[in-house]
Amino acid sequence: MADLPDAEPVSAPTAARRTRPRKRFRTAVEARQWRRRVIGYAVTTIAFVLVVNALVGENGYLATMRANRESDELRAQLRHLREENQDIQDRIHRLKTDPAALEEAARRDLRLGKPGETMVVIKDAPKPKAPEGPAK
Repeated sequence: MADLPDAEPVSAPTAARRTRPRKRFRTAVEARQWRRRVIGYAVTTIAFVLVVNALVGENGYLATMRANRESDELRAQLRHLREENQDIQDRIHRLKTDPAALEEAARRDLRLGKPGETMVVIKDAPKPKAPEGPAK
């Protein structure tokens, strides 16, 4: 470094002075207050993260509400299917045991009639198609 004309020699005390000295607390009370503040910020941050996780996390409040809503919907579907199943079982039982129900089903579904009866099938007239607007 002495070979350079513009460079000034740097002594050891000057190099140490250029580094930023560590801030020292003036008293023990200030140090304690600083530690309490840092710990308070850390606890507040951790509490905030836990609250957010409890609300929107994988098993949070919103996920629980969504699961409860889906469970209610599935229970309603199950109840409807059980009622429908019971209706079908009742119909099967009537068809097996009641000759009038069997005759009604044969007339309705298979369009069968008794000997000597004339079947008249009335079909609905097809709906006319709506005219489309003029082509432009």
